[in-house]
Amino acid sequence: MKSLKFILPLALFVVLVGFLAAGLKLDPREVPSPLIGKPAPGFSLARLDDAAKTVRREDMLGKVWMLNVWASWCVACRDEHPHLVAFARTKAMPIIGLNYKDARPDGLNWLSRFGDPYDMSLFDQDGRVGIDFGVYGVPETFVIDKQGVIRFKQIGPVTPTIIETRIVPLLKELS
Repeated sequence: MKSLKFILPLALFVVLVGFLAAGLKLDPREVPSPLIGKPAPGFSLARLDDAAKTVRREDMLGKVWMLNVWASWCVACRDEHPHLVAFARTKAMPIIGLNYKDARPDGLNWLSRFGDPYDMSLFDQDGRVGIDFGVYGVPETFVIDKQGVIRFKQIGPVTPTIIETRIVPLLKELS
């Protein structure tokens, strides 16, 4: 009876350590998105550079495109930005920026300072469209097919490796 008194807490401890060890091996950037394979949320947003021009999800139908969520206050966006600028030069697909919870002048100044890889940037000042896309934080990137269905989501900065191994092959598949 005394040995059972020590074995039960020890077994419970071993199980908890096992769960902790398994959790530490998970990559937090690989959060599965419930939106993959589903239509991108509808939106109607003003352009960052021209508040009088509005862009809707429907305007993007018929082409494979990338939506990159960014902000001028985002440190990781600065790391990602040169890779987006380089990828934009290939003209492989339209890249649409979603300026998330930012001030319009700050976003415009940031693009002027670091370069503008976007075919256009949309202004999501209150973050509602970002929330509809399930954005956890910036940067996040989505690839959306010709029918408006989300096919890929990257949480965190896009790197050259991600572009070469995930985005370009997916683009070839969807084109």
